[in-house]
Parts: sequence; structure tokens; C-alpha cells
Amino acid sequence: MTGGTPEPEAVAFEDVVAVHQLYGRQSHAIDSGRAHEWAATFTADGEFASPSYPAPSVGTAELVAFAERFHAGCVASGETLRHVISTVDVRPGPAPDELSARAYLQIIGSPADGSPPRTHRLTVVADELRRTADGWRIGRRTVHRDA
Repeated sequence: MTGGTPEPEAVAFEDVVAVHQLYGRQSHAIDSGRAHEWAATFTADGEFASPSYPAPSVGTAELVAFAERFHAGCVASGETLRHVISTVDVRPGPAPDELSARAYLQIIGSPADGSPPRTHRLTVVADELRRTADGWRIGRRTVHRDA
């Protein structure tokens, strides 16, 4: 590159693919009501913080409870919600077994009555990921809502 912003350090291809797979598993899990699977995409001390909710969820038990409440709300509303993650940017983290990632997250709702789907939220997620014995997991997710 000539001039401008320097290119970020490279992240191994297999790590980028693993992060994409993690995000796919995570989205399918929460959308299907599989709260324990969704929580397992975080580290045991993982944190989920979003301005859509009053307080962060920290640790496996709180993450499971959050995902259960989220899915129960979907069922009660009569809408199927889908988490759609795109434009994923994975970069090296501050330590060798850490990564930082940013992505767009849309939450799309499809009403049971067949009316057109609608966008509930368009956000940016910022993740701090850690390599564990089970692969990459999210240590901290911060959700930023568009105004």
C-alpha cells in the first residue's frame, strides 16, 4: 500500500473462517431457542453488553438466562427473529490467542401472519475473542446501536 492507513496485521485464514463459523452457530442457536448452545459461544466468564437491555449478562448462567428470555419474547410476539451477521472484520487482538472482530448485525422479524419482514435493529458488534480448548469463543461482546 502506498500512503494512507497501513494494512492491519494478517489473521490466519483458518482463524477467520473459525470466527465466521462461530457467528453462524451463535445466530442459529439464539434464533432457534438453544440457549445453552448460544451461551457456549462465549467464554465461561463471557460478557454480552447491549444498549437494548438494562444490564450486561456476564458468565454462562446469565448468558443462558438472557437467551431464554430473548427466545420466549419472540415466541410471545408471534414473530420469528433472525440474527444476520455481515461485513465481518477480524483483526489480531492484544495477545497471541486473542482476536478483535467487528461486524454488522441486523435483527429481522418475520410475523407469523405472513406480513412482510421488518428490521428490528441494525447494530455493530465489537467482539473480543479468545482461543480456548474448544476453539474461538467470545470473551466480551459490545453492541452499538445505530442512532
